[in-house]
Amino acid sequence: MRKIAFVNEKGGTGKTTLVVNVGSYLALKKKKQVLLIDLDPQGQVGKSLGINVREQPVTILELMTKPDLPLKEAILPTKIENLKIIAANKNLADFFITAATLPDRNLLLRNRLKELRGFDYVIIDSPPSMGLFTLNALVACDEVIVPVALTYLSLDGCAEIVETVDLVRSRLSPLTDNLQISMFVATFWRNTLLAEAIHGKLKEHFKERVAKTVIGYSVKIDEAQSHGQTIWEFDPASKGALMIGSLAEEIYRKK
Repeated sequence: MRKIAFVNEKGGTGKTTLVVNVGSYLALKKKKQVLLIDLDPQGQVGKSLGINVREQPVTILELMTKPDLPLKEAILPTKIENLKIIAANKNLADFFITAATLPDRNLLLRNRLKELRGFDYVIIDSPPSMGLFTLNALVACDEVIVPVALTYLSLDGCAEIVETVDLVRSRLSPLTDNLQISMFVATFWRNTLLAEAIHGKLKEHFKERVAKTVIGYSVKIDEAQSHGQTIWEFDPASKGALMIGSLAEEIYRKK
């Protein structure tokens, strides 16, 4: 079972879009059993799949704070074959109050995932900040994928993430000895000199860990999300689908 967290401490990098559509590709095209986990109180993973997250009685909050709750009660089906989700909603903000005094608060997600069976991929969407949610994601997974919007401050953000992962590995060893950043993905590419320069710096710093696929802006992906659909349901022949399909193939081949 591959456990992958999509992480960036900065917002606006396309993280949730990639989680939903890469996960859907692996489920649909590769026939893999995929579980998406939303650790963002905005609940956008579920919303992007057409799920009314506000009305879900059992979410990632209950799963992490109620150790006696059966894991299967938190797992929801989706319209996509082989794709399931553990959703989040705004109630997740209560997590800080509940978990603040727990001695194992950094390990709550990891401990619950030990019970998981039957999935080939667990893909975690972390919030755009470095806090308790993202720390739980890092400790629970083995791989980190970093979406990087090709903007002026993006390289600074990458350096911060590298430092964070190294810090987590050193402080929580041996639990995190296998944790690694497996891929940096350039997103929101535009045909400008600045974008090309930033992408070049990204490849210079991180070399083979930079994905060959570059994700540009796609209105079709935005439209798909507005309809609560993946790009594979909305317009599988679009340029956006081709880009994300190419990236998903890169991630798949890293197995």
